[in-house]
Amino acid sequence: MGLSTHVLDTMHGCPAAGMAVTLYATQGAGSRLLKQFVLNADGRHEGGPLLDNAQLEVGTYRLVFAVKAYFLARKVALPEPAFLDEVSLDFGIADIDQHYHVPLLVSPWSYSTYRGS
Repeated sequence: MGLSTHVLDTMHGCPAAGMAVTLYATQGAGSRLLKQFVLNADGRHEGGPLLDNAQLEVGTYRLVFAVKAYFLARKVALPEPAFLDEVSLDFGIADIDQHYHVPLLVSPWSYSTYRGS
């Protein structure tokens, strides 16, 4: 199944539809842009997996979630500067035959993640 993500807006209790996300492959201080997309109504990548198992490589990756822009678009009054702007999650892929699911639970003031299934 490859690599997938799912974002839930914990402030409103719904998927984070419309949030912009960027995926990078990373190595040391460098990064390579792999994909930019906007989450669908279910808070997921419209095309299914971000990368399928054939596209995955052992290594490190970064997902960047545009949290501030999402909540501003939802008309949430945020301080300036906002507490969270972008949430960047760095993670490793050790076995390309496994499924790596990277969910994000987010509000304007907090976030959490884990390796999902």
